Amino acid sequence: MLSLTLRQLEYAVAVGRHGTVTAAAESLHVSQPALSVALAQLEAHLGKPLFLRRSGGPVTPTSFGRGFLEQAEAHLVGLSQMMAGDSAPATPVRLAIFEDLAPVVLAPLLRRLHHPDLPIAPQVLGFEALTNGLKRGNIDLAITWDLGLEDGMPRHELARVPPHALVAEGHALAGHAAVSLRELAAHPLVLADQGLSLGHIRALFSQRGLTPRIAHRTATLELMRSFAANGLGVGLSYTRPAPRISADGLPLVLLPVLDAGDGEPVVLAQALGNPLSITAERLAQAIRGLPHLMG
Repeated sequence: MLSLTLRQLEYAVAVGRHGTVTAAAESLHVSQPALSVALAQLEAHLGKPLFLRRSGGPVTPTSFGRGFLEQAEAHLVGLSQMMAGDSAPATPVRLAIFEDLAPVVLAPLLRRLHHPDLPIAPQVLGFEALTNGLKRGNIDLAITWDLGLEDGMPRHELARVPPHALVAEGHALAGHAAVSLRELAAHPLVLADQGLSLGHIRALFSQRGLTPRIAHRTATLELMRSFAANGLGVGLSYTRPAPRISADGLPLVLLPVLDAGDGEPVVLAQALGNPLSITAERLAQAIRGLPHLMG
């Protein structure tokens, strides 16, 4: 038997539409305390928060709340049908992919998980936009390197990727089967200038008492590969696109790095305190079950 009331759902939908409890109460001509109590009762019944609350600021629907409120607004007249789970279009899951991983991961993931019951709204973002999106509830799930995420943020390791060096075909290191960080420190390097990635690669050297010579800092991974292929330095990266050729058509030699540890994890992350919708949880389970996500 349903214990929710039509009034509770109307109040919740109004808060989602107006962005604050005060504005919602004014639009419904009810007191703010009465609306707050009804909303708290609804969330207690559901066992999950519908909104992310910030002191003095607007409220934002959680991942779960966004889908719930969309169904509630569409089916207020047919409340019993909505609560019984009658068919309704699933709310697309907002999935963010770190920009360097996206060319390797996104299209294969969409192809392998293509299903009408798993709608995905992908976003390709840098570190800062991705982590901020998770914190603010604007992103449901993110596939990224395990860098810059908040402590305690739920994450699942999808793959562990070791770094590699990239050199032009005629480079002095091109004939090596692998290289050490000490060998790399003796050559000018080309690194993708992406904040956390750049700092992490620098740390590989500093942890071993080495000081790398950074000749170029490029805006993108593909530009770094082009610089390396043109002999402007040794490229160093974790993300590994399949072709061993730069965008301008020059060959690249890929060299494993011998002493860089066991690699950097690629994780599936979600915000702490932002419960997933049913569709988002199904997508998370499907992604966790994909073999060889990184190729």
